[in-house]
Amino acid sequence: MAQLHYITIQNYRTENAKTFTLNLSYQTFGKALYTAPIILVNHALTGNSNVTGETGWWNDIIGKNKCINTDEYTIISFNIPGNGYDNIPGHLIENYKDFTARDIAKLFALALEQLGIHQLFALIGGSVGGGIAWELAALKPRLIQHLIPIATDWKSTDWIIANCHIQDAILNNSSQPLVDARMHAMTLYRTPASLKEKFERSKKVDALFNVESWLSYHGKALDNRFQVTAYKLMNQILKTIDITRSRNSFLAVASKIESNIHIITINSDLFFKPDDNWESFVELKCLKDNVFIHEIKSIHGHDAFLIEYDQLARFLKPIFKVEAKVAILKKKFVA
Repeated sequence: MAQLHYITIQNYRTENAKTFTLNLSYQTFGKALYTAPIILVNHALTGNSNVTGETGWWNDIIGKNKCINTDEYTIISFNIPGNGYDNIPGHLIENYKDFTARDIAKLFALALEQLGIHQLFALIGGSVGGGIAWELAALKPRLIQHLIPIATDWKSTDWIIANCHIQDAILNNSSQPLVDARMHAMTLYRTPASLKEKFERSKKVDALFNVESWLSYHGKALDNRFQVTAYKLMNQILKTIDITRSRNSFLAVASKIESNIHIITINSDLFFKPDDNWESFVELKCLKDNVFIHEIKSIHGHDAFLIEYDQLARFLKPIFKVEAKVAILKKKFVA
């Protein structure tokens, strides 16, 4: 596993006017910093900075001779503060409702500045990590050459907010909060068709359906590796994605982003609905030529971006194969 590094952000003032000093941890993979084009990867809700390697959660996409080749790029990934992966005590952010997705994007921007990174070849994130990517692009419209939000949106819809509200209630009221919240979430991350294909109403024993056993397994697995404070914070971040808050309309904000925007949606996603992504694409395409959309075809719903690697790689390869050589030659995306 790549070594964890730490950056201290002094006296950070949140959108809610609260002040914190935070330690932000990160890992790097591939080429040494400042020797190759830099890709920032934002992790999802229960993920972390360990994106590749023996226990990396995105090994199928990132690695030696993979779609994102660690022989050609520097990969950097921050841990959202409080996710627990870096052993920084979760009680430092017990006031989780003081933070928004934009706060996390601002913290990432401050960390990049401290590292002397002024250009990113790409910023890629799935689910809540993609929402933070949108927020960072809105904050720093000239920072990123390729913005790649996957299975996400530039805003938390009413549907997302409603489910985050339910998750928050479970996390604060259940006798086994992580187990119960995770089981509820898993039903949102998949689809009825996905569960039907996987289980076909089969039973492990007479009284227990395999789908029930599967949900219990995922609930207990998260309980063993995650913290309630971390889940509460991540759920709050998911609920507060909105690049237009206290600004202007979506088109007014997004049209200023100079990045090539590659939206990747999922046709069966019941969480971040594909219709919302297509609507954003059509609106933005009228003002901005360098916006593109790709749709993963799958029965597996939101989690398809962690399952359908062949399709995802097919969409990403043109970005990371052809233009990488140009960036290396120009040396313009290395701080």
